[in-house]
Amino acid sequence: MQNFQIVVVDDPKTLTLIGALSAEMSEAYLKENYALLSASEAELRVRKIGTLAGIYPRAWVDPEAWNPTSDYRSQLTYLGKTLLQPKVLFVVLYDSSSRAPGSEGDTLGFMGLGCVMENMWLTAESLGLGMHILTVFADSPVEAEVRRVLKIEPQMKIAFACGLGYPAYPTVEDLRVRRDLDDFVHDNAFRQQNVSWSLELNKSLE
Repeated sequence: MQNFQIVVVDDPKTLTLIGALSAEMSEAYLKENYALLSASEAELRVRKIGTLAGIYPRAWVDPEAWNPTSDYRSQLTYLGKTLLQPKVLFVVLYDSSSRAPGSEGDTLGFMGLGCVMENMWLTAESLGLGMHILTVFADSPVEAEVRRVLKIEPQMKIAFACGLGYPAYPTVEDLRVRRDLDDFVHDNAFRQQNVSWSLELNKSLE
């Protein structure tokens, strides 16, 4: 459907206004994210899913911070701490009044938004730019405030935002893990695997 629009924000005053918005992470997100974290590289290599706890702010991985009265709560509160002062902010919108034919809930439209994100990310990488996806802009109290600041029309919803800019420091690659092919590829029927081709494909990807 390509029913998306992109608002490019590079005005310093507007970026400051958005950065000052309250953006407390939801308790549901923190708890569900916590369940996917590994405390060490060795644990992550075994689990093959999730990420290292060390890449997140302390308040995101400390259950004590989820308590509204916690001293750590202040670490979760302002978008400016998440935006990391980018030179440009892209806010990707989609038209909630339009959807792909025969796609209840616009599943196909959301798949298209994933392609938009991927293309933006690949282009940024090719230009040597850093890109930070910000999902907190969508379906949260933040969205209403950003809509007001950017004068977004009622039918347009925020899908995600991303900050772009040249990295201040060299990029350090964190450990990334992949599931083995036989963990998710099935041969002609679900739960049926062909060991020979699975081994060959795994070798080719090493």
